[in-house]
Amino acid sequence: MRTSKFVGLVVTAAMAVAITAAAQTGKKPKVVIVATGGTIAGAAPSQTEAGYQSGAVGVDVLIQAVPQLKDVAEVSGEQIASIGSQDMNDEVWLKLAKRVNAILAQSDVSGVAITHGTDTMEETSYFLNLVVKSDKPVVLTGSMRPSTAMSADGPLNIYNAVAIAADPEAKGRGVLVTVDDDIHSGHDIIKTHSTDVGTMSSGEAGLIGATLFGKNTWYRHPENIHTSKSEFRIDNVNTLPRVDIIYAHANMSPDLIKAAVTNGAKGIVMAGVGDGNMTAPSVEALKAAIAKGVVVVRSSRTNGGIIRRNIELNDDQLGTVAAMELVPGKARVLLQLALLKTKDAKTIQGYFDRY
Repeated sequence: MRTSKFVGLVVTAAMAVAITAAAQTGKKPKVVIVATGGTIAGAAPSQTEAGYQSGAVGVDVLIQAVPQLKDVAEVSGEQIASIGSQDMNDEVWLKLAKRVNAILAQSDVSGVAITHGTDTMEETSYFLNLVVKSDKPVVLTGSMRPSTAMSADGPLNIYNAVAIAADPEAKGRGVLVTVDDDIHSGHDIIKTHSTDVGTMSSGEAGLIGATLFGKNTWYRHPENIHTSKSEFRIDNVNTLPRVDIIYAHANMSPDLIKAAVTNGAKGIVMAGVGDGNMTAPSVEALKAAIAKGVVVVRSSRTNGGIIRRNIELNDDQLGTVAAMELVPGKARVLLQLALLKTKDAKTIQGYFDRY
């Protein structure tokens, strides 16, 4: 047996012993809620107002609004940010990831739940999926209605997130997202509707599981590399490379590609039409960008399917990277982290194949 596998078995056994001991003493799992703002912490002038202010409610208020949390876990809260997720940025990502890793390193903590806006939840969850260094559960949740709304969806989502974070069966499944009674992988989840409560989807990959008032059913483990097995680390990282996403369309001009390069982009993700394609002038602009050392990834604006190498365009000749199943926002996240390690397109393609 390899040493790494042996160590993994020992750690798993130790965690199982700790869980059993906690159950025997009647002690509940310890879950830390880390709040970043978002609609789930939003406030509106009335229960039927469509407009609201994101991040207006603090984590303590969110916890107090769900007194049933004490039935499933010993819960505490921390406020990392108070922003709408449209304003999520690299600085907050790094701060959040480092804090989550520090919390999970505490032996008495069972898991972490994160409240977050839905607009960029798919990107934050995937970023954490790549840089969290623990098999303990990390569960993001949010809401489509502010905390003050009639029939707000946030409280039950928080309850379910804590219940999942406290569930031993959630361990080793990577970073998870729960909304609307579904459990998604951070690798797969995308937002599909601007206002619908049922906005989140895992597409062809399918759900990781389902939850019903904190009772969880598990369907699968993710196949991609994640969390404790990931080779990406941000311990000593304070900034991430600039990577721009450019949206392809009919009669697309190459001007935005040139502007991205001029303004310092180290990488470009093309949200291509169909199977990651774009106009001929844009392809020529990408060739020029690659010649200047910019790494280019081909994804698709369709939000579905797999962008494989050398189908619409000859990636081998162009020097481009195929995004595989990653949508543009997630492809950008992986490219940012990959650029911390290398600018070699072949090596980066390997990351997209595995992660």
